[in-house]
Amino acid sequence: MAIAKREPTSSGYDLGPQEFTGSQMVWEALLREGVDLVFGHPGGAILPAYDALAEYEGDGRIHHVLVRHEQCAAHMADGYARATGRVGVCIATSGPGATNLVTGLATAQMDSVPIVAITGQVPTNLLGTDAFQESDVVGVTQPVCKHNYLVTDIEELPLVMKEAFYIAREGRPGAVLVDICKDVQNETGTFRYDFDIHLPGFEPWPEVSAESVQDAADLLNGADRPLILAGHGIHLSGTSDELLQLVEKAGIPVVTTLLGTGNIPETHPLSLGMGGMHGEAFANRAVQACDVLVAMGMRFDDRITGRLDRFAADAKIIHFELDRAEVGKNIVPDVAVIGDLAETLPAFLPLIRERQHKDWVATLDEWRAETDEADIIQFEVEELIPPYVIRQLWHATEKTDQRVIVVTDVGQHQMWESQYYIHEHAGMLLTSGGLGTMGYALPAALGAQMADPQALVWCVAGDGGFQMTLQELATIQQEKLPVKVAIINNGFLGMVRQWQQIFYDKRYVGTPVLSPDYVKLADAYGIPAAVVRHPSEVVPVLEQAHDTEGPFLVDFQVKEEINVYPMVAPGAAVDELIRRPKPGYVQGYSGVQPSW
Repeated sequence: MAIAKREPTSSGYDLGPQEFTGSQMVWEALLREGVDLVFGHPGGAILPAYDALAEYEGDGRIHHVLVRHEQCAAHMADGYARATGRVGVCIATSGPGATNLVTGLATAQMDSVPIVAITGQVPTNLLGTDAFQESDVVGVTQPVCKHNYLVTDIEELPLVMKEAFYIAREGRPGAVLVDICKDVQNETGTFRYDFDIHLPGFEPWPEVSAESVQDAADLLNGADRPLILAGHGIHLSGTSDELLQLVEKAGIPVVTTLLGTGNIPETHPLSLGMGGMHGEAFANRAVQACDVLVAMGMRFDDRITGRLDRFAADAKIIHFELDRAEVGKNIVPDVAVIGDLAETLPAFLPLIRERQHKDWVATLDEWRAETDEADIIQFEVEELIPPYVIRQLWHATEKTDQRVIVVTDVGQHQMWESQYYIHEHAGMLLTSGGLGTMGYALPAALGAQMADPQALVWCVAGDGGFQMTLQELATIQQEKLPVKVAIINNGFLGMVRQWQQIFYDKRYVGTPVLSPDYVKLADAYGIPAAVVRHPSEVVPVLEQAHDTEGPFLVDFQVKEEINVYPMVAPGAAVDELIRRPKPGYVQGYSGVQPSW
């Protein structure tokens, strides 16, 4: 017996066959996909498309954002897509323009973010000749995209564009690249968009087995120490409400992945926060102690599992997953429920008995209390430390009526954000999870702000990652965006330095980072800014940032050698934690070799 699957989304509208140039076809296809915003940088091989853009931008149908680097165009499209659930679009020229997109495409693909990249290519008669600014971008991007195309025939272009959006959007989302030869952009042909998409072998919405749902329910109903491990798929499927219903109906605690942050309100008593390498100690202990683990919309990556053969070793595992390729890849489940969570979770809910696991929850509360007592945030300190900054940022934003989006870069500050910012909703945190891309935060924050102009968007970045893409401050000013920027400035590539401290006897090779005067830098871009060096300055400056209508930058010059704890070493089990040294921060939180 099968559960009826969700109908695929339909795109755009159709006006019947029309004669257009290939360049016009690109923009006509975008209009039919509901796209009104693109991020890009022009160049010779994509110039015909940009010339045609004048008509569409001139009458307000499509707005183009000029980026300062093509990687940032992909990150902006990524941030836009994460903030809206719609397909983000980026555009670049051939050669270096196209290859500069690769990091952004890989970032989106690993985190299941729907983006379509459109690139120009040399004319068809020059393909394979090593012509000026020629690169085999299809070959280069094939490993980091869900699919890609090289268009050498104008008759193929309309169908390719429609397929590209369909593939990016349907099923598990991802990145798709369309590479269009310059002569194809200049040619004229018949444009139509009324195609029915049939792609043999592509199964975006697998048929759901009712038997597997029942088997999963039977297993969970018999559990004494159940636990849910909630991933990004909860947010992508829009099932946070159903997850909360399940949690409260059956009294099941929840651990999240990094990208699953906020799947249920983190103030909820059954929320254990993030697990994994830098997750809460009690969350990781819960994973190891549970007897039934329900994994939903996550792929058991190494940062959440640690050593695979010791991950939840005594638990029966249920895996709810849309992508068949992820089932059994790292962890072999006892029951696999394959399909869209928007179908499987509502089918699962009525089959679950109402229960309260009081003894199990009481044990977890004891473990939580032990962790809280050792938390650095509890200590009275005079120096500015990152956890304090992040917690005050949460306090400064928690009571606003605006939608709040925090976009982080990658490193220590990313982990502190997940630990000390309290997320009440899925989608509050946008970050690069799978690829771990430094430089992601600023351009992605710009994309998120353009996705929701009324939102309060904070970019939180380290001094290392921020310097990778800081040129997009110009784009923020050009687009008049009110993005707020917090730089956690510790003078190091912080997470790498932490590994050097713990595993390489404090040989800090290549990790000290020299920064510019960020206040002067911001001023050069016409952005107001402030520097914070003491805890007493944090709250007033955050208030100043929020009172400023446009963008604002804060340079938080924090204590240098602060580590993120707890930590699971590579190759260790998730409950084999490197903990903060005792008796606390003042006596040795920083610069002390921790015990295993």
